[in-house]
Amino acid sequence: TLDPDQVAARYSKSPCLLPTVSDIPRTDYDSIKAYFVDFLKKEPQGTILESYVTSGPGWCMDDGIYEFTMGATGDKVKARYSFVYTLENGEWKIAHHHSSQMPEEVVPKAMLEAAVKA
Repeated sequence: TLDPDQVAARYSKSPCLLPTVSDIPRTDYDSIKAYFVDFLKKEPQGTILESYVTSGPGWCMDDGIYEFTMGATGDKVKARYSFVYTLENGEWKIAHHHSSQMPEEVVPKAMLEAAVKA
């Protein structure tokens, strides 16, 4: 969905969002919604490339790698992610969401290769 209200409503009552394209931790509905107001203007379409799921009673964790294509610009962003879901009043909600751009996407590969050889 491209609706920031619907996206923010998927988070728990005590959330923590550490987003890809913001340095500000988001720990309540209003700040999460504010982040997605701007992010969703880029019309992101995500694809999960790798996913590792672990679960237990009342919780589930999904870690992996996803890639977003920004429909507004065509730009691609590959990132690592982790989600922790908790069961709240019979609904699965996002309690924790961390996303960070892949280091290879931020630091040119030639620099990383040179650092490994050194």
